[in-house]
This record gives sequence, C-alpha cells and structure tokens, in this order.
Amino acid sequence: MLSVWNMKNPETRSAVVADFLEHNIHFVDPPINIVGRTALLDMVKATRTANRGLVYGRSSQIDMQNNFCRYGWTITREGKTVMEGLDVVEFIDGGKILKVIGFFGPLKLLAKARAT
Repeated sequence: MLSVWNMKNPETRSAVVADFLEHNIHFVDPPINIVGRTALLDMVKATRTANRGLVYGRSSQIDMQNNFCRYGWTITREGKTVMEGLDVVEFIDGGKILKVIGFFGPLKLLAKARAT
C-alpha cells in the first residue's frame, strides 16, 4: 500500500492499484473518506502534487491476524520525519486490499494501566 504513495509514474501506480486493491477499496484517515480505485489514485496524485519530496515508509513489522493487518508508517522529507501513524488493513480472501483505516500520530499511553 505504501509503495503507491512513492511511485512517480501514474501508469505504474494504476497498474499496482489494479493488481493489489479491490475495485471498491475504502480508504479512511482523519481528513479523507473515499471509495474506489479511481478516487484513491486521484487522492494520491493530489497529495503528491501538493507535498513534493515526501517519502512514505513502514516503521514497524506487519502484524497479521485473520484477514487484517496493522503496521506503523512514517512520512519523511529529506530524512526528517514529517508525520507518523498506524494503518489497519482488511483483505479479502483472495489477498486484495478491501479497506485501509489510517490513524495519524502515535497512540497516547495512559498514565497508569487500568483494570478492565
């Protein structure tokens, strides 16, 4: 998923999206809530145009369970972190990505552990 954000060639981006994302991919993060490959490609293009020089990368291992995974990511510019966050991704049984839910920033820890 993150590689799509770093691809400069729109045709390559489109091919990767078609190969790995469901046609009705649902992408959600704090400012965005879109559905569909075309909407995702348009959003990536607009983001790349408005924020030149950003590099998107994974900052953690991928934690899988059933048809879901989560991983940490960072966005950097010239080697300096601009933003970090966490994605939760849902896959269909065939392996294509159906949903990406992105969170910005690190999780804030509680001052003391609470018993539930």
